[in-house]
Amino acid sequence: MKFFACLIILTIAAISAAKPVEKRQMGGVLFCNGANATGDCSYQVYELDTCHNMTSQFSNNAATFAPDDDDFHCFPYLMACGGICTSPTGCSPGAISYDTPEKFNLTALSGWDHLISSFECNAGRASS
Repeated sequence: MKFFACLIILTIAAISAAKPVEKRQMGGVLFCNGANATGDCSYQVYELDTCHNMTSQFSNNAATFAPDDDDFHCFPYLMACGGICTSPTGCSPGAISYDTPEKFNLTALSGWDHLISSFECNAGRASS
């Protein structure tokens, strides 16, 4: 009887000492040259509220721009970080989040697969 009591106490102690599973960081984005996550792809977690220039591999060549299913959204831009927008039609297609249907096919957004030079992600759901 004492053996089982000790075993139960040790089991409870081991369970309570276990570390909780860490939540992944917010800000993960998948880029691919091809639509529907095809071609060369790269996934990385990016710092929020900071502009990031696209790498040469994906600058003006990203048909997939897919943020994770977290509470954040991203704005792709025509120009590099710190650049001045001179486009008469705007320099962003608007916020892209996990809920954006075109995230896996930016060709459906008036050719944005050949336009993204930089992006910035922000916490919270995009306002509609």
